[in-house]
Amino acid sequence: MVDDEILVRSGLGLIVGSAPDLEVVGDCSGGQAEQCVQRLRPHVVLLDIRMPDLDGISVLRRLRALPDPPAVAMLTTFDTDEYIGTALRAGAVGFLLKDTAPDQLVHAVRVLAAGGSILSPTVTRTVIGGYVDGGGPDAEAAGLARSLTGRELDVLALLGEGLSNAEIADRLFLGTGTVKDHISAILGKLGAANRVQAAVIAHRAGLVRPRPGDGA
Repeated sequence: MVDDEILVRSGLGLIVGSAPDLEVVGDCSGGQAEQCVQRLRPHVVLLDIRMPDLDGISVLRRLRALPDPPAVAMLTTFDTDEYIGTALRAGAVGFLLKDTAPDQLVHAVRVLAAGGSILSPTVTRTVIGGYVDGGGPDAEAAGLARSLTGRELDVLALLGEGLSNAEIADRLFLGTGTVKDHISAILGKLGAANRVQAAVIAHRAGLVRPRPGDGA
């Protein structure tokens, strides 16, 4: 847990540590993060995006430059944070609002530990919705989407909605292994580093249908 507020770190740690299959190995402020991660070798880091001593983007870049870096999800109080685009490009694999429900937080850490990205419809989709403008499909994103097959477009659209592999498989009547193969192909064709970046492209390409109340 990397946050400038001790109470926030303690609260998040208590929630995650309450899960029998998860262990919180440490917490620190932004300036201590690189040294802490090198010493403790966590699989997952929850990183505050705004900190006074060293901002989350700088910390993220330092952590991503380490050998065998951990999966890093950004913590934010804002659902339209101006740093989100930068964090995506720097390799963040997800975003969590600080008011995320405890069960969703635990689930998110499990997903990250398993090598996935956080794309909860109630959390990351809100964040992506704030990052993607409402000016209609982006020509560059639409061009990237045209490189995909019909089935890959179906998978990408559902990925953009925040569905897990299992949920996509159920929706499209496919095996989870097939969905994983499609997502690997999609990431390669789009030049996306992870599912979050692919989800942004899905939104920008106009593949994700707006839901009532989105952007409100």
